[in-house]
Amino acid sequence: MGNLWMYWEQGDAVSRAVALILLVMSIGSWVIILWKGWALRRVRQDLASVPPRYWAAPDVQAGRELLAGADREAVLLPLADAAHAPVDPASLGARAEPGAQLTRALRDALHAVLGELRVGLVWLASVGAVAPFVGLLGTVWGIYHAMVRISAEGSASIDQIAGPVGEALVMTAAGLAVAIPAVIAYNVFGKLVTASEADLEGFAHDLRETVLALRQR
Repeated sequence: MGNLWMYWEQGDAVSRAVALILLVMSIGSWVIILWKGWALRRVRQDLASVPPRYWAAPDVQAGRELLAGADREAVLLPLADAAHAPVDPASLGARAEPGAQLTRALRDALHAVLGELRVGLVWLASVGAVAPFVGLLGTVWGIYHAMVRISAEGSASIDQIAGPVGEALVMTAAGLAVAIPAVIAYNVFGKLVTASEADLEGFAHDLRETVLALRQR
């Protein structure tokens, strides 16, 4: 910790800015990792347990009440509400066939839910791609200043080079330390979102068929 503080005190505006950028990236990534990991875990649990209970409900109202209480991340409830939402008879959409109207409503609701599930993934992907280069910038800048210092003193011993260059290389390690968790989390969360998308599409398809059958009775 003392060495890091010494590096901070000896750094200039650029090196400090690089360190602050990496710190912000790291904090932001870990906030998203912890929040998104918790949320997607609940989504996967609910997608496995809630739909069977919904289809076992005696009627539409009972099914909606079940979703309102059991769908903790609200990924199923918007689909059910969209499937049963009334259509304005004066609107252009009301001129389409009932099946087309229902498909459009479910598609829009599904896209909205998936958009919520993907929140934060762009940040993780960006950090994973950019952080190593930010760290490399700090390294290059630190080595440049070390060379300037050596040139000004007119001599270059191991003792003079090892300290400044070692401190500069810390920025490369910091960039990788920020990027690696972000890349791993992005890949894991992307896989979970894809699996959730498949389950939600299946639920939406079943909703469409059920609602059309109810309307024909």
